[in-house]
Amino acid sequence: MKLFYKKLGSGKPLVILHGLYGSSDNWMTIGRKLADDFEIYLVDQRNHGRSPHADRHDYESMSNDLLDFMDDANLKRVVLAGHSMGGKTAMCFANQFPGRVESLIVVDIAPKSYKEAYRREALSHYDILKAMQDIDFSGVSRRRDVDRMLARSVGNERIRSFLTKNLGKGEDNKYRWTINLDVLLRELDNIMDGINEKCFDPASPLKDLPVLFLKGGKSPYILESDMEFIKQIFPQARLETIPGSGHWLHAEQPEAFAGAVKKFIKSIPPQTGPPDPE
Repeated sequence: MKLFYKKLGSGKPLVILHGLYGSSDNWMTIGRKLADDFEIYLVDQRNHGRSPHADRHDYESMSNDLLDFMDDANLKRVVLAGHSMGGKTAMCFANQFPGRVESLIVVDIAPKSYKEAYRREALSHYDILKAMQDIDFSGVSRRRDVDRMLARSVGNERIRSFLTKNLGKGEDNKYRWTINLDVLLRELDNIMDGINEKCFDPASPLKDLPVLFLKGGKSPYILESDMEFIKQIFPQARLETIPGSGHWLHAEQPEAFAGAVKKFIKSIPPQTGPPDPE
């Protein structure tokens, strides 16, 4: 699969993967902040942004998409960062293809399952996807119309603003969703699940891989108690909290986020981790 991406800056390659409902566009602010120090690749994952749609949406498939992207872009070894769903893709990729990852940054997600937690939320991902799916585009002439329809189910204006960034126009010049709602809704349990045995073997941890987990200070997605399981997979992992931020810490505290990323990457000696692939 040929993934869409945006490239900025020069230097050590840093690949960034967005989360559910996201795209490369959502990371341009961070990309620009990091582009003076690194060669940034902002990638749209399958069924999102301007990348192709597919019937499967699981972490094994998304890891293989990333491998194809890196091969096409002639990226042999990168710093890999991912937020939420993108963080799980990044973790899976690092375990499947350790020789391609110099260091790993996982943003506000743990390798555990979130299936039960999201089902208990007052506004679950299922509710959000259904609300998006139920939009009647025959009555839409402006983006504001979609926001008004979404407001019946999604009361949070900030969430609606984030969701409506997934609006685009088809060849008929009419609005539509650019993300693959049907597949994302069907595969939601897989997206919310933990990193499974297809992605990593707990008996073979990545002992030498430098890993930073970044947590939003007000976010419940990573708990201190999760670190025991995280270190079974990534023994070198460390956790850093960005105060005053929730799950979208890169958008809420961009300066602190970019600073933490720069500090971590620059702290790693050259060629740390598994050897380059043959």
